[in-house]
Amino acid sequence: MRKNGLLIALGGFLGSALLLMVIQPPLGWSWAAWGAYVPMILASSPRLRARTLILTGYVVGVAYWLASLWWVKPVTWQGWLTFCLYSGVLWPVLSLGIRYCRGRRWPLVAAAPVLIVGTEQLQGLFLGGFYWRFLAHSQYRNLSIIQIADIFGAAGVSFLIAAISGLMAEWILYAVAPRGLAATSSRRRKSTRAAMLVKSGVVAAAVVASLLYGRWRVAQTDRVVRIGPRVGVVQSNTPQSVKETFQSGRQILEELLDLSQACAQFGADLIIWPETMVQAIINREVLELIDPNHESAQFDRALSHHAAQSNAYLLVGAYAATPRVAADRHVDLVEKYNSAILYDATGYKTDQRYDKIHLVPFGEVIPFQRTVPWLYGLLMWFTPYTYDYSLDYGTRYTVFDMNRPRETTPGRHRFAVMICYEDTIPAIARRFALDASRHKQVDWLVNISNDGWFVQLDGGSGEIVPSIELLQHVAICAFRAVENRLAVVRSVNSGISCVIDSAGRIRDGYEGGNLPDAHTHRTAVKGWFVDHVPIDPRVTIFSKWGQWLDFCCKMGVWAIIILPVLFRWLRTMKGFRFARTPE
Repeated sequence: MRKNGLLIALGGFLGSALLLMVIQPPLGWSWAAWGAYVPMILASSPRLRARTLILTGYVVGVAYWLASLWWVKPVTWQGWLTFCLYSGVLWPVLSLGIRYCRGRRWPLVAAAPVLIVGTEQLQGLFLGGFYWRFLAHSQYRNLSIIQIADIFGAAGVSFLIAAISGLMAEWILYAVAPRGLAATSSRRRKSTRAAMLVKSGVVAAAVVASLLYGRWRVAQTDRVVRIGPRVGVVQSNTPQSVKETFQSGRQILEELLDLSQACAQFGADLIIWPETMVQAIINREVLELIDPNHESAQFDRALSHHAAQSNAYLLVGAYAATPRVAADRHVDLVEKYNSAILYDATGYKTDQRYDKIHLVPFGEVIPFQRTVPWLYGLLMWFTPYTYDYSLDYGTRYTVFDMNRPRETTPGRHRFAVMICYEDTIPAIARRFALDASRHKQVDWLVNISNDGWFVQLDGGSGEIVPSIELLQHVAICAFRAVENRLAVVRSVNSGISCVIDSAGRIRDGYEGGNLPDAHTHRTAVKGWFVDHVPIDPRVTIFSKWGQWLDFCCKMGVWAIIILPVLFRWLRTMKGFRFARTPE
């Protein structure tokens, strides 16, 4: 039985791992997501030993994440390995939770989605979170289904998909269950069949309701949105290995100015550059203290001149810092930020600046420097550099104003910026969406990112080779648009730059530009485009109430982990008796 149990567990985990691999880009077999967890659910039987599920689930889980996140390895193989070792733990946690529920005959159609969504959210426990490869993300092209995200968030889509997996598993278990000979067994089977039909009806109704709601919301989008200003987007194509060279800063700036000038000539009101492509500290507090001939000051003057000459607002990704003048007049930078900085149409650098709030562990910050020094020293081993390059965390959710767009789009506009992977975190976009009185405070969102980390320069041909990260990143970003009914304009080094409307549609084409028409082809290329940004006035339930479903499911997972331990302890106390789960 032990050998058979191991084979059953291994087959179940491998089956789910393979299905979960193919549902995400680049294959994108989204239809397979609806049954992706069925093999794991079937394998998580109360008849199997817990240690078998723990060992098998962990080994397969780690292997799944190692294969899924291979694009992280060239950046930091230590970070890649560490995250995969952590995420692998969630597979036996999920399996034991399902085993527990099956042992108590709890309906899998309800238990499976709670556990699956809950374990997805537990990815966020690791050093700030990594919200990647959720079931929901596989459906980013299925517009009718993903519209429920404006109520439940992306978790609602994952929940619906997981409910189908739970229902399928229940029907399979019902079909293979021993039929028995007694009349009581026959009556019980009829009762079970009736319950199964009721569950199927409820799930079918939920799917139909989601589809109808989605079609209504998409059709409504086309009626309520209004045309906003023309936004010009610049996409560089600079691998991080090239970007880090000392000589590259001015070359990158000149290249971006040329692309940006094309946006201006096409009539852009706002021109957006990718994250940190201005390789300089350009906030006013620092520039006032340094030599006017310093490269940072030269870059700042070039940007100001370009904005004024273009008669357009210019949003750039650069660095900012807090200076401190020492006794010997030397300027020390006590804090350094990854920032978005705005120049207005006269070339004036506004006081509005957004400093990135959610820094990427190992990529932008080494945790525990001040709190746990010995752990900080250990973590330095996991970084892609031999020195501490840590940035500081931003604290303000800045809203940018455009008070002087071109005459074609008169009026005041407001927008907010998410930098890099901040667009994968629902709470950040939601925080920007509404003001304190729960009214919409921005007209659209901007995502600037440097995904040049995840392309490779082929030494032989000199070609830049993209990874699957680029397409998976834009798929996740589409959910931020739906959740808050805010268009997202993306300017991304190496791609994918695009406009995502408030229904989650990733636009192909544009009013003017030279990037490929299809957004899926905008990887590892440079170029520009100009398009109008759509403005949606609708306020969503998700924007008001946030990730309530995520929280409930996460608490459900914790409860199912804690309850068995609590029950075992209570069994040792006089007067308590609980049915044991078969081993």
